[in-house]
Parts: sequence; C-alpha cells; structure tokens
Amino acid sequence: MPEAITDRDLTNDVLICLRRIIQLIDIHSKYLIKTVGLSAPQLTILHEAVRKGKQSTSEIARAVSLSQATVTGILERLEKRGFIRRVRDEVDRRKVLVCATPDCHKLLEKTPPLLQESFIDAFGNLQSWEKAMILCSLQRILSMMEVKKVDAALMEQSQDPSGFPL
Repeated sequence: MPEAITDRDLTNDVLICLRRIIQLIDIHSKYLIKTVGLSAPQLTILHEAVRKGKQSTSEIARAVSLSQATVTGILERLEKRGFIRRVRDEVDRRKVLVCATPDCHKLLEKTPPLLQESFIDAFGNLQSWEKAMILCSLQRILSMMEVKKVDAALMEQSQDPSGFPL
C-alpha cells in the first residue's frame, strides 16, 4: 500500500516549485540584462514610472514591493542613463517626483516582456477563471508568507542591491 502524502511532503513540494520559479525569473532577468542592459527590477521601476506618471520614490517603492533605499539607488542609476528625471512637485516644492523621459518610453517599446514570453503566451491562452485562480493562489501564498514587522529589518539586510533576496 502506498504511503500517504504528508503535509510536510506537500510543503516541501511547494518550496521546490517556488525555488524553481525564482530560478526561472533569475534566468530571465539575466537575459534582460544581456539584451537590454537593465535588470528586471530596473525595468519594473521604469514600467511603473510610465504607468503612473509623476510619483514619489516611496510611491514607486510601494508599487513594486522594493525598499525605498533600493529604489533610490536604482533611480540614481536610471537618472544617470537618462531614463528618468526628478522634478519638484508644483504644489509642494519640498516633494521630489520621478518621471520617465522620452528615452525611457523608447526603450520600453522595444524591451522584451518582464516574464518569459512562453509564460505570457501560455497564460494568455488560459480561460479567465484559470487566470484568476492562479493569481488568487499566488496572492494566498504571498499572504501566508508575509513577513511580520519584526522580520522586515532582516529582509532588508538579506537583499542584494537589485532588490532580489540573496
């Protein structure tokens, strides 16, 4: 008689799947660096700058789930390359806003997707309910893994400058 699958076995299988997903995202990020010269976090920030228009560094950090310190460093590099610029808010002159430049728009028009095209194609062919189920499952996993406030400082220390966990 076959052994029953335990919760520990299932948890290990989930971990293996998550690790594989992380590996594949990392491989694609390296491909983006090689082809475009920018990392996935840099491109994610540029997409956010274009999507929302002028916004503060903290707003971008929240939107892309990176620390404000990480986003600040990335924005400095992107500004040096001419992809973003920082401007003072017209209403509150103390506030500095980030906006995408025309060079950023041109770059994003020719940049490959942030996820593998094979995933995007396969995901696009799913039924709407399947897409919603995948998203709900991922959101549920995220909420189950969400760090407590006490653990947030540890998470900051365990990230490399690109924002990816070490």
